[in-house]
Amino acid sequence: VTAELEDGSVGYGEAAPFPAYNGETQECALAALGRAAAWVPGRDAWEWRAVARDFCEAEGTGCGSALCALESALLDAACRQGGLPLWDFFGGSGTVLETDMTVTTGSADEAAAAARSIRARGIRVIKVKVGGPGGTGLDIKRIASIADAAPGSPLVLDGNAGLSRSAASELAKGIRFLGLDTVLLEQWLDKDDLEGMRALGSETGWPVAADEAAVTAADVLRIAEARAAQIVNVKLMKAGVSQALEVVAAAREARLGLMIGGNVESILAMTMSACFAAGLGGFVHADLDTPMFLASNPFAGGFILDGSRISLGHITAGHGVTPLNEGETGLLL
Repeated sequence: VTAELEDGSVGYGEAAPFPAYNGETQECALAALGRAAAWVPGRDAWEWRAVARDFCEAEGTGCGSALCALESALLDAACRQGGLPLWDFFGGSGTVLETDMTVTTGSADEAAAAARSIRARGIRVIKVKVGGPGGTGLDIKRIASIADAAPGSPLVLDGNAGLSRSAASELAKGIRFLGLDTVLLEQWLDKDDLEGMRALGSETGWPVAADEAAVTAADVLRIAEARAAQIVNVKLMKAGVSQALEVVAAAREARLGLMIGGNVESILAMTMSACFAAGLGGFVHADLDTPMFLASNPFAGGFILDGSRISLGHITAGHGVTPLNEGETGLLL
């Protein structure tokens, strides 16, 4: 999404819908943004929260990635106009994050090869997808292979809300049998199973992160009341930038830790998220690795990655990402 201001300042946003959160599809996001193109022109970009509110009133709450794209484009344009980097706009707490990198589903041998490749990049924390085809037995073999290939690497085990309580308990016991400890259990259970999440954390003694369960600030309050998780994975694509700020505020009020993550996003959206987290400060985990998996990068600018270190200090206005072929961006507002 491209937002152009009256003085010619231009900003860019990206939508990466993920149906698991709210059913949002690419078609839904495009349709919502197309309708927004009829009423957003003429609005003040600095009144982006009011624009976001009107977008939600028009479209409901099921178009989070579309709203994120709109808010990102408006904020990027306004901050470029004002010569303000987005990491500074969000608070200026810092300009550096440490990201993990993901081992996707596959065989134990493939997992070991991926872990060695991740360590060769200079990345310390390894995220592992669990709960995929092959069941708990394969997951335990994969985790064991990763631990052998990358000894000492902290592990984040992400279930994408796909494990049953019995499978989660079996997997946790298998990890204990291997003699491993983990950094984080990320959303192993169904997003509505808060009691199961609480029990899993109590059973294992490992911290639990809420992802699919934590979309809005109200969700965070329910998680805190149920003592279901210790960390909240904040993703701008879930419900937009303004709602993500509310999620952070609610998590801090409840004394829950913060993680910044994303869907399958390019350097554009990932840099927006990095500016958000670094600027606000206090994020203990970062999972901003999907640009490393993309075959091509049709953008200039964005964060600089050195091993696991994401740096933003060189960005002087907006998020600093520009499409290489500016005329090919999906929607002009």
